[in-house]
This record gives sequence, structure tokens and C-alpha cells, in this order.
Amino acid sequence: MSQTTAAIRAQALESLLTERGLLDADLIDDVIVRYNERVGPMNGAKLVAHAWSDVAFKKRLLTDATAVVNEFEFSGGQVDKLVVVENTPDTHNVVVCTLCSCYPWAVLGLPPKWYKDPAYRSRVVREPRSVLAEFGTFISTEKKIRVWDSSAEIRYMVLPEMPAAWQGRDVDSLAASVSRDSMIGVTVLDAN
Repeated sequence: MSQTTAAIRAQALESLLTERGLLDADLIDDVIVRYNERVGPMNGAKLVAHAWSDVAFKKRLLTDATAVVNEFEFSGGQVDKLVVVENTPDTHNVVVCTLCSCYPWAVLGLPPKWYKDPAYRSRVVREPRSVLAEFGTFISTEKKIRVWDSSAEIRYMVLPEMPAAWQGRDVDSLAASVSRDSMIGVTVLDAN
């Protein structure tokens, strides 16, 4: 089903439910605004950009991400115990939930469909380089790959490596360039 077809069906369903009084249109708008503006990868990207720009902030984020996130008062939940792991020149991190789809919604938004897919959940643990290659991410064999398994008790987010070409950019510009998938670890950021 194309996105256009899905959008048409969603609109028709919304209209039908609203007409029958089963759904409040204002409530739908509030949910859409919440997930577009207050919950999502833009929150995680803000954390990443601040960490790249402020060494003390980065240290606090890597030491106790839960406390740092609480200061920002992000909505969306699933960050009661958040751990941020840093990609470095010798280590690449990737996140999965092998049991279901535990995921830090407040900082990464809604989980992508592939994150919940049993194939991703089982294969990334056994053959991370192959799975990353399917995302177009090729990690040097000299670089170690660490797979972090999120659970109901603990959620993970990756602090991606900042491309050298981005040095000197302001925090807002940096945040706008950070992708959700880089904070899961299935992609790396490209300086282009």
C-alpha cells in the first residue's frame, strides 16, 4: 500500500469515527502535534548536539542520561532508565530490543517498523555487520561493534560520531542534521 493510499484510508477512517462521535477531532490534532513537536527524534538530536558542543554536558549525558533527560522534561516516556552509549573511532554501537520493541520514545519518537521486526531483532545480535550493511552502513573490520539490548528496565540511545566537517556549527544546525537512525546506530552521519 502506498503512503498516499494509506493517508487516504487514514483520513476516511478518521472522518467516519469523528462523524459517529467515537473520536474527537481536537484530540487527534493534539496527538499529532504531540508526536510531531514534543515527542520524537528532535529531542534526541538536541541531546546529541549539546553533547557535541559542550564537553561537560557530554560527560553528564554519558554518565547519567536519565537525570539529564529529566532536566529537559521531554514528554513521551520510556526513558525512566536511559543509557547513552558513544560511537568512537574504534567502537560503533547499535541498539535493539530482542524481546519485543523497548525503545526510548521521548528521545527517539515512535519506533520504526523495522525495529520491531523479528528479523532485525534476532539478526543484529548475531550478524551486526551484515544487518548494518543492509542499511547502507559499512563498518570497518578494525572497528568493534557493540550491540545493546534494550529492555523494559533500561533503554539505550547512541551518541553518534560527529562528522569533522560539522565542527564550528551552532547547536541548532547540528541538531537539525542528526537522524533518528544514527541514534539507534543503524546509520552513521554523513558530512554531506
